[in-house]
Amino acid sequence: MSNATATAKKKGGFLAGTANYLDERVGVAGILKEFGRKVFPDHWSFMLGEVALYSFLVLLLSGTFLTFWFQPSMVPVIYEGSYAPLKGAEMSIAYASTLDISFEIRGGLLFRQVHHWSALLFVAAAGLHMLRVFFTGAFRKPREINWVVGFVLFVLGMAGGFTGYSLPDDLLSGNGLRIIDGMIKGIPYIGAYTSSLLFGGEFPGEAIVARLYSLHIMIVPALILVFVAVHLFMVVIHKHTHYAGPGKRDDNVVGYPLMPVYVAKAGGFFFIVFGVIMLIAATFTINPIWAYGAYDPSPVSAGTQPDWYIGWLDGALRLAPTHLEFMIGDFTLSMNILIPLVVGVLFLVVVALYPFIEAWVTGDKREHHVLDRPRNTPVRTGIGAAGVTFYAVLWAGASTDLIATHFQVSLNHVLTSMQILLIVGPIAAYMITKRACLSLMRKDREIALHGRETGRVVRLPHGEYIEVHEPMDEYELYKLVGYKAYQPMLARPNAKGVITLRSRIRAVLSRFYFEDRVVPPTKGEIEAAHDHGKELH
Repeated sequence: MSNATATAKKKGGFLAGTANYLDERVGVAGILKEFGRKVFPDHWSFMLGEVALYSFLVLLLSGTFLTFWFQPSMVPVIYEGSYAPLKGAEMSIAYASTLDISFEIRGGLLFRQVHHWSALLFVAAAGLHMLRVFFTGAFRKPREINWVVGFVLFVLGMAGGFTGYSLPDDLLSGNGLRIIDGMIKGIPYIGAYTSSLLFGGEFPGEAIVARLYSLHIMIVPALILVFVAVHLFMVVIHKHTHYAGPGKRDDNVVGYPLMPVYVAKAGGFFFIVFGVIMLIAATFTINPIWAYGAYDPSPVSAGTQPDWYIGWLDGALRLAPTHLEFMIGDFTLSMNILIPLVVGVLFLVVVALYPFIEAWVTGDKREHHVLDRPRNTPVRTGIGAAGVTFYAVLWAGASTDLIATHFQVSLNHVLTSMQILLIVGPIAAYMITKRACLSLMRKDREIALHGRETGRVVRLPHGEYIEVHEPMDEYELYKLVGYKAYQPMLARPNAKGVITLRSRIRAVLSRFYFEDRVVPPTKGEIEAAHDHGKELH
């Protein structure tokens, strides 16, 4: 027996013994067998969640590297590093250590940019994943709680990003923290105390960087890990949703089992995501803190923008009406700060609770595992388009100064236009999207009844010319007609014969959702239409 063969046998025996040891104590064989048979969809839209997960893994890896050198202290020092334009300048230790990571540590600047780009990609992928879930109705029973879990992950991603880019104590992050300080102080009664507690005294305080550092490297990542685990666990428990179709044909396969196909594909996809992030980080500069300098409240820099996921809050502050301040006793109510806060919180609350709102309006208590086509839910799709437009206008509002300077127009005109668009834009987006969805549904109904146009024109014996239509197969037909057309609910009296306010509100919302609808053709209508077509041919 050769040495290689003997070594292989020993290795195999060790692995077998380890597997047997674990199986006897925790039943790992049964767990792996059951988990390995789970089917995961292969449609491209399901990979948005994977991109978010892999971006978070890259965040953890790059962030661990950066923690070895970053020093979260606001103690002032004189910079003596290699970056000549700032040599001899006074700055905090946090800012100086960030410069050292960028210019003194081999690979430090690359990993700083990898960390920042992966943070942007994580929030973007999570947001797009939520939009896919929303527009396809994947949040319906039994996945309402998982929608809330995903929403919390999105908010935690924004919190992690904000606490991260606020750490260097440069001019950009300092201005951002100053805005946060002003918003907190705008809260009546508790604002000043909350700001003092957070910053360790009057802004900028002495403890804010250290506290943000603790949040950024411990609390927020730990919460994200917990919610990711809960999210994945619930995905396994509830099974994956899938698009319409029985999955019996090669072009309509629902997905592949976890072992061994999906594991191999997921591993390869992780390295693709990692490679793309590395390529972007090595090619495009992001957050060049040396260009901004250390934080100083005296200079006002033009052109600095927050990261995109925080921009909508900045835009809300800029677009809020001015001269709305009132005195209540010794306290000042700054409505130009409170209105954006209230609107932002309400927007997030509505997004988080939407699955429960729609379930209450429809009265639908069924389990849903097949995804909707967005066109088949016109009101939901219209609401989604309105929400995206609302978010986009607020996001654009954060750049009103840049729009004014680049296009050489009045800043006041830009602000007024954005304020009007913030109201008119979502309404127009809702109406246009809903009308488009209803038109597409009518087109689908016509195709289901009369078949697909072949482009072949024939002349009948009596001289009439008609186009020959080709009947659709059962799989394509199911995609067109496989949805339920809900009807508006009436306000009905309860057991005491009283029509409650709750019942009236539900009836109004139900009419809003389902008053305009296209009912899919029944099987009898389709067969009658096909028989009539055969008679003509």
